[in-house]
Amino acid sequence: MPNTSSAKKALRQSARRRDQNTRRKRAVGEAIKQIRKLVEAGKHAQAAALLPRAYASIDKAAKTRVLKQNTAARKKSRMARLVVMPK
Repeated sequence: MPNTSSAKKALRQSARRRDQNTRRKRAVGEAIKQIRKLVEAGKHAQAAALLPRAYASIDKAAKTRVLKQNTAARKKSRMARLVVMPK
Protein backbone atom coordinates (compact mmCIF):
# COMPACT_ATOMS: atom_id res chain seq x y z
CA MET A 1 0.00 0.00 0.00
CA PRO A 2 1.19 3.52 -0.72
CA ASN A 3 2.45 5.58 2.17
CA THR A 4 2.68 9.14 0.88
CA SER A 5 -0.28 11.19 -0.24
CA SER A 6 1.16 11.52 -3.75
CA ALA A 7 1.51 7.74 -3.99
CA LYS A 8 -2.11 7.34 -2.86
CA LYS A 9 -3.22 9.78 -5.54
CA ALA A 10 -1.13 7.98 -8.16
CA LEU A 11 -2.81 4.72 -7.18
CA ARG A 12 -6.26 6.28 -7.62
CA GLN A 13 -5.26 7.73 -10.97
CA SER A 14 -3.83 4.49 -12.29
CA ALA A 15 -6.95 2.57 -11.23
CA ARG A 16 -9.19 5.09 -12.99
CA ARG A 17 -7.02 4.99 -16.14
CA ARG A 18 -6.94 1.19 -16.11
CA ASP A 19 -10.75 1.12 -16.03
CA GLN A 20 -11.01 3.57 -18.91
CA ASN A 21 -8.43 1.70 -20.98
CA THR A 22 -10.17 -1.61 -20.37
CA ARG A 23 -13.50 -0.10 -21.38
CA ARG A 24 -12.08 1.31 -24.61
CA LYS A 25 -10.25 -1.87 -25.51
CA ARG A 26 -13.37 -3.95 -24.87
CA ALA A 27 -15.44 -1.60 -27.07
CA VAL A 28 -12.99 -2.14 -29.93
CA GLY A 29 -13.12 -5.91 -29.51
CA GLU A 30 -16.90 -6.02 -29.34
CA ALA A 31 -17.28 -3.86 -32.45
CA ILE A 32 -14.89 -6.07 -34.40
CA LYS A 33 -16.58 -9.22 -33.15
CA GLN A 34 -20.02 -7.95 -34.23
CA ILE A 35 -18.77 -7.17 -37.73
CA ARG A 36 -17.07 -10.55 -38.09
CA LYS A 37 -20.19 -12.34 -36.92
CA LEU A 38 -22.36 -10.49 -39.44
CA VAL A 39 -19.92 -11.18 -42.29
CA GLU A 40 -19.83 -14.88 -41.44
CA ALA A 41 -23.63 -14.90 -41.47
CA GLY A 42 -23.58 -13.27 -44.92
CA LYS A 43 -25.14 -10.00 -43.77
CA HIS A 44 -22.68 -7.66 -45.49
CA ALA A 45 -25.01 -4.65 -45.60
CA GLN A 46 -25.49 -4.72 -41.84
CA ALA A 47 -21.76 -5.20 -41.32
CA ALA A 48 -21.05 -2.19 -43.53
CA ALA A 49 -23.53 -0.17 -41.46
CA LEU A 50 -21.61 -1.04 -38.28
CA LEU A 51 -18.26 -0.11 -39.81
CA PRO A 52 -18.39 3.61 -38.85
CA ARG A 53 -19.10 2.70 -35.22
CA ALA A 54 -16.14 0.31 -35.21
CA TYR A 55 -13.96 3.01 -36.75
CA ALA A 56 -15.03 5.45 -34.06
CA SER A 57 -14.16 3.08 -31.23
CA ILE A 58 -10.81 2.21 -32.83
CA ASP A 59 -9.98 5.88 -33.40
CA LYS A 60 -10.93 6.76 -29.83
CA ALA A 61 -8.68 3.99 -28.50
CA ALA A 62 -5.82 5.19 -30.69
CA LYS A 63 -6.33 8.81 -29.68
CA THR A 64 -6.00 7.92 -26.00
CA ARG A 65 -3.05 5.61 -26.80
CA VAL A 66 -4.81 2.44 -25.73
CA LEU A 67 -3.89 1.19 -29.20
CA LYS A 68 -0.90 2.32 -31.22
CA GLN A 69 -1.62 4.33 -34.37
CA ASN A 70 -0.41 1.62 -36.73
CA THR A 71 -2.38 -1.05 -34.88
CA ALA A 72 -5.51 1.06 -35.22
CA ALA A 73 -4.86 1.62 -38.92
CA ARG A 74 -4.29 -2.10 -39.44
CA LYS A 75 -7.52 -3.03 -37.64
CA LYS A 76 -9.52 -0.49 -39.65
CA SER A 77 -8.01 -1.72 -42.91
CA ARG A 78 -8.77 -5.34 -42.14
CA MET A 79 -12.34 -4.54 -41.13
CA ALA A 80 -12.92 -2.61 -44.36
CA ARG A 81 -11.40 -5.37 -46.45
CA LEU A 82 -13.49 -8.00 -44.65
CA VAL A 83 -16.74 -6.14 -45.29
CA VAL A 84 -15.97 -5.34 -48.93
CA MET A 85 -14.29 -8.61 -49.93
CA PRO A 86 -15.39 -11.45 -47.66
CA LYS A 87 -13.56 -14.76 -47.78
